[in-house]
Amino acid sequence: MSNSSSSISHFLLLPLADTWQLQLLHFCLFLGISLAALLANGLIISAVACGHHLHTPMFFFLLNLALTDLGSILTTVPKAMHNSLWDTRHISYTRCAAQVFLTVFFISAEFSLLTVMCYDRYVSICKPLHYGTLLGSRACAHMAAAAWASSFLYSLLHTANTFTLPLCHGNALGQFFCEIPHILKLSCSKSYLRELGLIVFSISLALCCFVFIVLSYVQIFRAVLSIPSEQGRHKAFSTCLPHLAVVSLFLSTGFFAYLKPTSISSPSLDLALSVLYSVVTPALNPLIYSLRNQELKAAVWRLMTGWVRHIKLLANF
Repeated sequence: MSNSSSSISHFLLLPLADTWQLQLLHFCLFLGISLAALLANGLIISAVACGHHLHTPMFFFLLNLALTDLGSILTTVPKAMHNSLWDTRHISYTRCAAQVFLTVFFISAEFSLLTVMCYDRYVSICKPLHYGTLLGSRACAHMAAAAWASSFLYSLLHTANTFTLPLCHGNALGQFFCEIPHILKLSCSKSYLRELGLIVFSISLALCCFVFIVLSYVQIFRAVLSIPSEQGRHKAFSTCLPHLAVVSLFLSTGFFAYLKPTSISSPSLDLALSVLYSVVTPALNPLIYSLRNQELKAAVWRLMTGWVRHIKLLANF
């Protein structure tokens, strides 16, 4: 590592507001959103893990998706809340590198899992007779492990490539958490083109996954519309629409944040978009999935009532 980058002991993050009152308001909003996300995702994880009737491929992948949402929230929000509450902008060099690694890791894992979940819906509706063969317990475990492992290697490559660049344009980042594009702006070497090339490759790979999802849903909707009974169509749509909504929210916010025209770019818009895709989206995913899935809602309700009964029994002692 060069002397210019090794001499940087910390970075300065973008403040969420200019006044203490607004910073306190942002702290309260982030606290509410993070607690709601932790509760909702925690309930989904517990309900799927404890409910034996939910041990199916769809809910197995949903459990993994909830883990990525929890990870995304815990990676960026606590430090932002700390900075807002204590009116500071500092983040250490090591913690910034860890934040970059975890952010890329959980975002890429979420996109990989959403792609795998699309394949699950495709096989379930378009090839139901082969569902048990193509998506057995071992196949599901292998696909989930591949998603996590590839995301780990991918984030490790990005992080190592980014933090070996010489940085000599200060240490102020135009983002409320450490993000690769904003770190690249501090580089004073043309070697940053290597990381830009890796980002272009990543976007191309994401577009390939997006095309796969679109083509899969074209086949899914064709199969659903050919179902003769209205009840059968409704049941098929109820399992597909939450996934489609989560994919649309995830991709639309992420693509617009990274690929928007520079003519409409501004610090306030960039900040709002980053909050939307890094904080709001992981908090909304459990709500989207639970609204139309009766099995999941019933399992969560049984879990909550069981906890209440257990607390009452403990209180009586």
